[in-house]
Amino acid sequence: MADVRRMIPRTDAVLADRRLAEAAHRLGSETVKAAVRQAQEQARAGAIPPEDVTDEAVALLPGTVCRMRPVINATGVVLHTNLGRASLSAAARHAVREASGPTDVELDLHTGTRARRGRTALAALRERVPSAAAVHVVNNGAAALVLPATALAAGREIVISRGEMVEIGDGFRLPELLVSTGARLREVGTTNRTTVADYACAIGPDTAFVLKVHPSNFHITGFTHAADVRELAALGVPVIHDIGSGLLSPHPLLPDEPDAETQLRAGASLVTASGDKLLGGPQCGLLLGKEELVRTVSRHPLARALRVDKLTLAALEATLAGPQTPTAAALSADPAALVHRAQRLASALSAEGIDAQAVDSAATVGGGGAPGVTLPSAALSLPERYAAALRTGPVPVVGRLEAGRCLLDLRAVPPDDDERLATAVRSVTGPAPER
Repeated sequence: MADVRRMIPRTDAVLADRRLAEAAHRLGSETVKAAVRQAQEQARAGAIPPEDVTDEAVALLPGTVCRMRPVINATGVVLHTNLGRASLSAAARHAVREASGPTDVELDLHTGTRARRGRTALAALRERVPSAAAVHVVNNGAAALVLPATALAAGREIVISRGEMVEIGDGFRLPELLVSTGARLREVGTTNRTTVADYACAIGPDTAFVLKVHPSNFHITGFTHAADVRELAALGVPVIHDIGSGLLSPHPLLPDEPDAETQLRAGASLVTASGDKLLGGPQCGLLLGKEELVRTVSRHPLARALRVDKLTLAALEATLAGPQTPTAAALSADPAALVHRAQRLASALSAEGIDAQAVDSAATVGGGGAPGVTLPSAALSLPERYAAALRTGPVPVVGRLEAGRCLLDLRAVPPDDDERLATAVRSVTGPAPER
């Protein structure tokens, strides 16, 4: 009997298949060759017949050369850090595609000479925050604070309340971040109470600026006091306010969340924030404030190391000047509409024999914004075993476990994704695994 392994088609013969040839242009030849080799190995092991090698290689091809997978955020956390925080709007995604080739990011097409990098994005940011005399963009929120600390306070003092010495996540602590710039920290007040008099007593010849930090990922209640920007601005030294979450103007659902426009009007010399949180844009750090300060920090040598690329600038401009972002839509979602969507999904899946229920839920803002604020929501409730199956399914869905059930909260799921969500549930439905 002939050895069936001799019947396995050669690599070049398989690669000649039209489907694989087209995939090589999209995914790269090495990715396609790896799929072919994997299919051939399966044939050698007897898992598939030799004549199926080509079809199996096509089936093994990834959808994209990037192994980072898109997921459906059904956690009930609108800005989930582990899921990349804000989802970009369709306008921002289109802008990124347009900017992926050569652009006029640093070129004046009228004169043919060099122009200010990202000038249109910066102009859009200025328009959204009229009280900012100047603006600058860096690669993330931490960088937006590190740059002025380096440019203005290296070898000098930053006065900061003990109650605002926060940890920003993943073990990174604000005091250590600031000290790494060469600045010295002058701590004032206590954990729960810091008055303007505490700041006034600490200010001296070595003071570079007063730093006010919004504790955006925790909330202290009870016997507390914090000096506001208006009080601090009267002390005669620059005040930098790190508002964190990137809210540019007041939001009716988040009355306690500071915004850039209000803080600048109150007297802040510089406001720093993140672009991928409540603004709903790409990851970047925003600096807004007095022209002299912004000019100083933007011309510091470190600014070059912290600058953003053209794709970020394109996404930021489209976010600022374009239509409503997915973040804004999720925050303003009508609770009654969420309940209706959950009931419709539960009804359709229940009719197919799936243990699905529509339940009330409570969502949060997340991403280091609006701590303690809950948003009424609705969820699809499934047996607990669905949680892992959905995370690792063909269309990854990330929900949360609560009271022994897997909840798929709809607050951060766009209505257009409801059918994808239902399809994902169907794709992993099966008999409960034996224990």
